[in-house]
This record gives sequence, C-alpha cells and structure tokens, in this order.
Amino acid sequence: MKTAVENCQLIKLPVVENSAGNISPIHGNEDIPFPIKRVFYLYDIPGGKDRGAHAHIQCHQFIMAGSGAFEVEVDDGTHKKLFLMNRANFGLYIPPGIWASEKKFSNGSICLVFCSHGYDADDYIRNYDQFLIYAKKNS
Repeated sequence: MKTAVENCQLIKLPVVENSAGNISPIHGNEDIPFPIKRVFYLYDIPGGKDRGAHAHIQCHQFIMAGSGAFEVEVDDGTHKKLFLMNRANFGLYIPPGIWASEKKFSNGSICLVFCSHGYDADDYIRNYDQFLIYAKKNS
C-alpha cells in the first residue's frame, strides 16, 4: 500500500508541568508509533535556511522543534502538506516513502529527530526525480 501525506501526523506528547520547567517524556512504541533506534538533532542552522529534502525506504521518523520554529513539507509524489513545528510538546510522524524537507528555520532553532532505524546510506532517496519514480512504482 502506498504511503500518503495523510499518514503523516502531528502527535501531542505528554507534558509533566512544573514551575521550574516542563518535561515531555518520549517512549518508543508508546508516545510515537515505532521503537527508537537512533536520535540526532540539527542546530546552528542560519535563520531562513532549509535542510532535509530526502525520503527513506524503511526508516520511520518523528521530528520536533526542541527550540525555535521551522516548517516541514511532506510529499508523497502526488500531494504535499506543510506543517509548522513551533511547539516543544508536538512532533511530526513521517513514515517511510515520504519526501520530507525542513524549511525556514528561525535563528537558534533545534530540530530533534527520532528514528526507527540506525543510519544506513542505502535507506535514503536523495534525488527528487528518483523519489518520484520510487513513489509511482510503490503506488
């Protein structure tokens, strides 16, 4: 079955409120729909710049703004959808087979990414034309 932008969804994380600052725990297979195998974050991105622009064949991702704001455009080869990431207790679930681009970072933004798989260069589709072929073949 083809993955569609409708499968990408914002997920609200639990919040433990405290006058000294809030905490949002993240548990794989509980708060997000996959086990977490890898975590990385993007930072020191100049304001207004873009990152990402690739798809995964097997890896699920959960992207959130740890600080600041940015947009995530998801694309299934037919439809596109834009999400504003600007709340630390919300993240965007992106299943495999979706082209995702992080855009328009505000100064000082931190983008956290939780992954279902470890890094594997062969799992990436980095060329948009190749992604369109992949998406059409898997529709």
